[in-house]
This record gives sequence, structure tokens and C-alpha cells, in this order.
Amino acid sequence: MTPNTIEISCPPELMLCLHMSTQELAQRVQRDAAIALFREGRLSSGLAAQWLGIPRVHFLLMAMAAGAELLEDTEEDFRRETALL
Repeated sequence: MTPNTIEISCPPELMLCLHMSTQELAQRVQRDAAIALFREGRLSSGLAAQWLGIPRVHFLLMAMAAGAELLEDTEEDFRRETALL
């Protein structure tokens, strides 16, 4: 399957201010978007990890470090997460 590409524009001043290459900024935006969509419940941890090309456990650790809650302490959350083990 061919991945979709999303293009965003940003002024050169932004790149200079951030001290980042376009590749670094693209990776940062992709990572932050994956975490945000996961936190909103719109993206599973598995799909987010797949999108970023990293193991699921690494994504979960990254998401937790960014403040994402992995479980809402409900019985269904517990069953769903343990079923994946």
C-alpha cells in the first residue's frame, strides 16, 4: 500500500527559529499528531506505532511520557489491553 503524503507550508523563519531541518520537523509533527490522535481515542496504539514505524511498546512509552493515559481504569479497558498480550 502506498502511503499518503500531507504537505504543510511553513516560513523559512520558522525553520531557523526551531533549528530543525525539514525532515526533523516532519518527524516531530508526525510523532506529535500520532500521540494527540491516540490521546483523543481516535487512533489505536498499534496503528500509531505502525504509522511511526516503531514497536507498539515504544509508542506507548512515548505516549505516556507525553501525558497520555493508557487506561481509564475501567474493566473494559483492562480486558482490551490484556487481550493484546
